[in-house]
This record gives sequence, structure tokens and C-alpha cells, in this order.
Amino acid sequence: MPDADFLIDSTNLVRYFGETHAVDGVSIHIKAGEIYGLVGSDGAGKTTTVRLLCGALRPDSGDISVAGYDVQKRTEQARSQLGYLSQRFSLYEDLTVLENIRFFAEVRGMKSNEWYPRCMEILEFVGLANFKDRRAGQLSGGMKQKLGLASALVTRPRVLLLDEPTTGVDPVTRQDFWQLLIKLVSAPLTPDPSLNIGSGSRSTPEAIGGEGEGVAVLISTPYMDEAVRCHRVGFMRHGKIIAEGTPSELRAMLKDRVLELSGTPIKGLRAIAQKDADVDDVCAFGDRLHLRVKQDKAQVVIDRLPLEIQSQGAQVNHLRSIPAQLEDVFIYLSEQSYE
Repeated sequence: MPDADFLIDSTNLVRYFGETHAVDGVSIHIKAGEIYGLVGSDGAGKTTTVRLLCGALRPDSGDISVAGYDVQKRTEQARSQLGYLSQRFSLYEDLTVLENIRFFAEVRGMKSNEWYPRCMEILEFVGLANFKDRRAGQLSGGMKQKLGLASALVTRPRVLLLDEPTTGVDPVTRQDFWQLLIKLVSAPLTPDPSLNIGSGSRSTPEAIGGEGEGVAVLISTPYMDEAVRCHRVGFMRHGKIIAEGTPSELRAMLKDRVLELSGTPIKGLRAIAQKDADVDDVCAFGDRLHLRVKQDKAQVVIDRLPLEIQSQGAQVNHLRSIPAQLEDVFIYLSEQSYE
């Protein structure tokens, strides 16, 4: 039986494509006012999972309900609660911005005296009101994604399924898109302060989303800087959820086990660090290295490694303990899953 507390309630989803286990025992439960990040590399099973949740694919086994409706038994009722944005732009490029949204509004049964104010409200919310008469094919990539979001929101869905919506768009547009998502959910989001996410909106979230009852958002993404903005994150690999929790809970898995190493030459530093018996992994993060060390060995490595590096003619700028990033955790979990 579906849990009334969850707008997305899926249990033990399985989907095969021939011999490939695209989705293998996935369970996802999302409440109103929550942004859930489904994070993984290409081929992990994210898109297949999203398509199962919206009813575009049927699972080989497992149960799915959306806003209390069984997706397999009451498909139309479940879909009426959904807004879906696919990876690729799938609207009509020969139609204008307003015509595209009008089309989706009327397909969903909105009356002639309802669709225009609703469409303009949505366009104002996503920042496209001044472009309502521009053909969709003439929009930039970021504006197309905002139009896709507007079309998904026109019927006031209670559930939003977004499949890698910011792939291929510039950083400023990605920031704008996330500001829109955060405004949509009624529960306050508390991301890392360093993200500097804005607030405020010309339209209220309650007016844009599901009748003031809160919107549940599932967003698939390969980007860790987007994952940290979510309330909860599910790391996906080879069709399975290998870990789930808040960003803080996931980062705590590697508490006191990540060191940052800076110096020259970077390749030499990496080679030396990889040979240390207490260093499990070394990854490049820009011009610095992240060292994952064995439990309770951080200070031992900090005391020993600089001397070894200097003895081999390399230079250390700093070696210090830092909080783990989600990328550190994902790499660690992927290795554990592989083993």
C-alpha cells in the first residue's frame, strides 16, 4: 500500500533490457516540500528510473505510487499529478513560447478563460514573460530548459520529475534554474552557505506549484555541486542505489579521512602519495589533490608524507585535513560497490 506521507513512493523497482539490469531493486520515497537528487554517472540507471516513475516505462517488478495513485493501475490519475522535464528539449520549435505552454495547458483540459492567466503567471515565474512571442527554436539552451519547466508546471503538478535538466547549459543558467526549483518547494531548503543561493520571487511557490500543499521534486544529475543543494541524495551505480541520505550525512561517512595536498609538480606529488601505505586513494581536484586515508591515520600521513615528498625533490605548499566533499564520498562508494 502506498504511504500517504510520500508524494513519490516506489519500492523495489526492477527493469531489464535484455540481459542488462538497468534498474535493480530501487526504492525512492519523497515527501512534499523535498528536493531529492538522484546522482550517478552516465549509464547508472537514472533516466530509466525517472521514466518508470512517470509511467513512460513499465517495471518488470516493483510498486510505484504518485500522490497516492498507483502508476500502473491508475495511470491517468497519477500522470495528472506529474510534471516531467526530459533530458532533451521536446517541445515544438515552430511554436512560440506562449503557444507551447498553451498547448500543454489545453491538452490537460484547462479552459480558455484559465490557460492565458496561468501561462503568463508561469512565464513570469521562470523569467520568460518578455519572450512569450519568440519561437521556441530561437531560444538559447538555458531558455529552452526554462520553457520546459514552465510547460511542466502549467497544470500545478504536485510532483516534478526532472531528468538532468541543466546538462549543457552555462553556469549562470544553472544557478537561475536552481533558484526556481528552490522557490517551488514550500519547505525551507538549507544548502551550504557558500552556494549563495538567492531568494524571493515575483510569484509565490504556492501559486506555482501544487495548490499550496507542497511540491515533491526528483532531479537526476551527474553534478555533485547540484547534489549538495538537495534535501536528500541517492547515489546510483549499475542500477542500484548504493547510498542515500542528506548531503551532510553522506559526507560524514568520510569524516577525518580526507586530506588536501597542494604543491609541485602535481604529477610527482600524486605518484608519491599513492605509494603511502595509509593512503587508499588520490584524486585530482583542480590544482590540488584529495587523499583518502585509512581510518585514524590522517595525522600520521600529515606528519610523514611531506618529509617523503621533500626527500624526492618535490615541494609541498600545504597538506591538511578537510571536510569530505560529495565527490569524495561517491568515488569511495563506487569503489566499495565495485569490490
